Amino acid sequence: MNNLQKIGGVAALCEALIYISAFVFFGVIWDFPSDAATIQKFAFLADNQTILSIVNMIIYVIFGVLLAVLVLALHNRLKGNASAVTQLATVFGIVWVGLIIASGMIANIGLGAVVELSVTDPEQAMTVWLAIIAVVEGLGGGNEVVGGLWLTLLSIAALRSNEFPKILNYLGLFIGGAGILTVYPADVLTEIFGLGQIVWFSWLGVIMLKQPNCRGLKSD
Repeated sequence: MNNLQKIGGVAALCEALIYISAFVFFGVIWDFPSDAATIQKFAFLADNQTILSIVNMIIYVIFGVLLAVLVLALHNRLKGNASAVTQLATVFGIVWVGLIIASGMIANIGLGAVVELSVTDPEQAMTVWLAIIAVVEGLGGGNEVVGGLWLTLLSIAALRSNEFPKILNYLGLFIGGAGILTVYPADVLTEIFGLGQIVWFSWLGVIMLKQPNCRGLKSD
């Protein structure tokens, strides 16, 4: 039990680090020429295909694997109390894992396909690329409903079990609610969910490492 909690804590901290890395990469490093001509856009993607594929692998596939570990660790920690809510949270956690990993695989396979197609038919490649982006965003890149449901239910279960600091659980409710509201396509909601999860994952990871088998944790 203790070892699983510590591994889950490390996974949570790694999740936060991946979120930070993604914000830095796409906010600072990645300079996609969105106003350029179609041929120039695909030339840029072709030149940067390897780095973008690696980034997709990290922020989707590896993130999903680490999330699976965390979902299992939290299920084991909370299953003794508020078991029905915990079980439902775990279901959504597992679904979220699958969606995230699928998003990364589709993004990378799609990237390779459109770069190859762009050599002969750039306009058709752009149509395919836009469709791939829509699928990835719908599964988990921009729609955080499933992740929001997981976090909301998990926070409710933790409150009922008196597990983790109450402030952390209320923060989880707020961030989870923002994730659920991303069913409405607003960038601010996605940003609240992403930035909030950096704090939540970091705080949770520290607690799981310091108190790997704690029940009835007080919030003071």
